[in-house]
Amino acid sequence: MPRSREDTYLVALQKARTDLQKLDPYRVAFLAGCTFTDRPQAKLILPFFGADYVVSFPDLGITAEGGLEPDIPSRLVMLHYLIHADGVPPADQWVSFRELPDGRVYDAAFQGRSPLRIAHEFGGDAAGFAAACRKLGGVAIQFGDAAYRFQLLPRVDMGVILHLGDDEFPPAVNVVFDGAAGHYLPTEDLAVLGGMLAGKLIKAGNA
Repeated sequence: MPRSREDTYLVALQKARTDLQKLDPYRVAFLAGCTFTDRPQAKLILPFFGADYVVSFPDLGITAEGGLEPDIPSRLVMLHYLIHADGVPPADQWVSFRELPDGRVYDAAFQGRSPLRIAHEFGGDAAGFAAACRKLGGVAIQFGDAAYRFQLLPRVDMGVILHLGDDEFPPAVNVVFDGAAGHYLPTEDLAVLGGMLAGKLIKAGNA
């Protein structure tokens, strides 16, 4: 029987937990740029979208402040980050999604999931775009008509660049990644991360 999307996510979540349980949590924390402590209980503190999440060991449950559990896609991204992190320093150079490993395979879906959604919401509103970015902790960078950098995980930075357009060209958005991002997440997860960022920006813009 074909699995539902939820079943597929649950299978992937269990696999990620099994894979991470095989690794040394101290080394995982070091490579991922996180904090691990074994007192009074073993846990790793992982910043994600500006909030600290507790990853408990050895069961690998994930909770935010107050004990709330994030949704399954967020948990998957966090677990995959911890599994794949290899300690490579940031490249301090932006690359497009297509330049990531196998990025061309996922690029059409990524464009619809992230840049096109942001452009549709903020294409003619640089002030609204800037306000939404600042609400999410974005730091202004010098590209396009407005651009912001986001540190979504300790060693995964993304940039969102707004071009307002003119009489010849419509507004457009570029979503870019630090060149080392592929050392920390599979490209498919980076696409998911881009979609999450787009959703949070749109929500912040409408708040």
